[in-house]
Amino acid sequence: MSDWEIKKPLGQCSGTEKEIEPGQEFYAALVETTEGLQRRDFCAEYWEENQPEVFCYWKSKLPDPDEKKQIFVNDEMLMAFFERLEKESEQDKINFRFVIMLVLMRKRKLKYDSTKTEDGKELWRLRVVGSDQYVEVVNPHLNEEQIEQLSSQIGEILQVEL
Repeated sequence: MSDWEIKKPLGQCSGTEKEIEPGQEFYAALVETTEGLQRRDFCAEYWEENQPEVFCYWKSKLPDPDEKKQIFVNDEMLMAFFERLEKESEQDKINFRFVIMLVLMRKRKLKYDSTKTEDGKELWRLRVVGSDQYVEVVNPHLNEEQIEQLSSQIGEILQVEL
């Protein structure tokens, strides 16, 4: 498994390289690059004028450095990321989806139903709580250290407590 090199926001617009000021709205995005998913932040003006091509995004406001850290991604956004990764076949994205699934299970948004093996892959079947919808997730058989590392990296990307 490769390490992700996704950094925390720098307070700078990736499109204009202008500083994003505390209190200013911006768009945080995951961008597919040859090295994998990378986080990029865009000031609202640049975003609205250029609509950069991204894997997924969320709108936020840069906090004042003295303010208490806020959670920028809610459960619905985590579900959207989870669903967006459904058809991905790259190992890093399969791992990313699996860890998000674990978070959603802990938050009681997904409930384990069963396991099956198909084409040599172990698939977990889960029910989306509050609906009749079921999803399947490949179990990449990550060890505790890999799960902890990915959880930490996902938390940094999304600026969320996992």
